[in-house]
Amino acid sequence: MPVQPITATTQQYLHLADIKDNLLLLKNGAAAMVIQTSAVNFGLLSEPEQDAIIYTYAGLLNSLTFPIQILIRSQRKDISYYLDLLKQQQLKVASPIHRLQIDKYRRFVESLVKEGNILDKKFYIIIPFSTLELGIGTATKISLNFFKAKTTSSLPFPKDYIIQRAKTSLEPKRNHLLHQLNRIGLRARALTTPELIQLFFDIYNPDSQGTKLAPPQDYTVPLVQPAVASPQPTAQPKPPIDNPPPPAQH
Repeated sequence: MPVQPITATTQQYLHLADIKDNLLLLKNGAAAMVIQTSAVNFGLLSEPEQDAIIYTYAGLLNSLTFPIQILIRSQRKDISYYLDLLKQQQLKVASPIHRLQIDKYRRFVESLVKEGNILDKKFYIIIPFSTLELGIGTATKISLNFFKAKTTSSLPFPKDYIIQRAKTSLEPKRNHLLHQLNRIGLRARALTTPELIQLFFDIYNPDSQGTKLAPPQDYTVPLVQPAVASPQPTAQPKPPIDNPPPPAQH
């Protein structure tokens, strides 16, 4: 029985249809914009400063007329850039003693991060664009969790049309959130297309920490190609031998 070729792609199980114009476009027609924000060491503030932040944060929540999702990612601290910088400085130093000191310091920092399991926390706010805003009758769960959207393969409308409608809806919400976060004293900004691609690459490839992707325009083929297994040839019966060799003489 011939073996059927196996065709599969990781993108079949991803909820994202595309990342374009600083937007996440999902396969069911929904979209989302991601804002990255800094944090405040609340415990080190004085009591009046804590009260001020609480009241300002309450004002932010009361001002919202649209749903948001808050995402906190914890991952091992990536110090590869800092270690590379130390190596470069080590090569530039002329004194052997100073080079040895930089090398010891670099090894100390590297071991400290590895053995201490130092985590880096990053904070994101996701602003969703629901399929209801496109006029689709059935609402999806994008308003609560855009990671759980359906994984259908075809978009309900042309991609450019969805992006245009999503940007019209999301950009005023983004500006409002950035203003409110600035009042709290947080540094916030919307992620760009390369940053969103890097974020999802890190999410789906947790073991490849420190890998930096090239700009999206440098890719000429999809990042994930379908895996195709060539069918194995079936075993053919051997043809009969017309003139068998004579038996060996002993």
